[in-house]
Amino acid sequence: MVHVGAISVILGPTASGKSAVALSLARRVGGEILTVDSMQVYRGMDVGTAKPTGDEQADVRHHAIDLVTPDQPFAVAQFVAEADAVIADAARRGVPIIATGGTPLYYKALFEGLFDGPGADDAVRARLREQPNTSLHARLSEVDAVAAGHIHVNDHKRLVRALEVFELTGRPISSFQTHWTDPTPRHAATWVGLGWDKDALNRRINARSKAMLAAGWVDEVRGLLATYGRLGPTAAEATGYRELIAHIEGRQSLEDAVEQIKIGTRQLARKQMKWFRRFPGVTWVAGDAPLEELTERVLKLLAPEAEQLST
Repeated sequence: MVHVGAISVILGPTASGKSAVALSLARRVGGEILTVDSMQVYRGMDVGTAKPTGDEQADVRHHAIDLVTPDQPFAVAQFVAEADAVIADAARRGVPIIATGGTPLYYKALFEGLFDGPGADDAVRARLREQPNTSLHARLSEVDAVAAGHIHVNDHKRLVRALEVFELTGRPISSFQTHWTDPTPRHAATWVGLGWDKDALNRRINARSKAMLAAGWVDEVRGLLATYGRLGPTAAEATGYRELIAHIEGRQSLEDAVEQIKIGTRQLARKQMKWFRRFPGVTWVAGDAPLEELTERVLKLLAPEAEQLST
């Protein structure tokens, strides 16, 4: 068996194939997978989040999935607590952890620390949510030019949060985030990223959206609504679910919903890569190689002596 470090991170945008690579690596090294995904924590949201199948979970142990029902909120602090416990337990057992998923904030919180700002204020947040993005961004530029430079004008959620923090504390949100420049990580890890040509990745995104629909995504969403009435505010942000809910409720055609899902997923991939490219210490490899070849390439980065070891 090839030996790798205690934690190996496989990064990549949505539809990049990182889950398949992580699974292949875990099989090779006898490891377990820590899922770093803010939507796979929700039970019943399986098809639309590309959650590992029952067979895959039976083959390789996965952590940090199916933690709560989709009508419940789930905060990054809850993920960090779960992940810290998983990492500590794996270390006691001498089991390597392969961390993979597409939520940049979860990675930053797990490896660099939690954002130490105020909690949410429902009244302030509700008032800010009523304002258009252009007004929010203009206001943020006045009170926190650093944050405004990092938050896109279309990122309504982060604009609202940044202004909420300023209103509650009188301090710019960027002043709370300086601890993220601390070079000492909370956990040591080896990082590998899967890079893709933009057009090739877009084709994969379109094909995956089609496959998810064929696998029963619409029926999954219909079942969730029947069970829970509506999704909680965090779960409802999952790419594609809002569009399919609008279709099920008769507010748009399936054709329009699918087109919006493809557009939204491409936007998500661009956002993920913008974050991931800022992460230090990531070795990027081309993701378009066959899985076996890609696994070997990544394995040699994680364990340079792998060429001399029997597998």
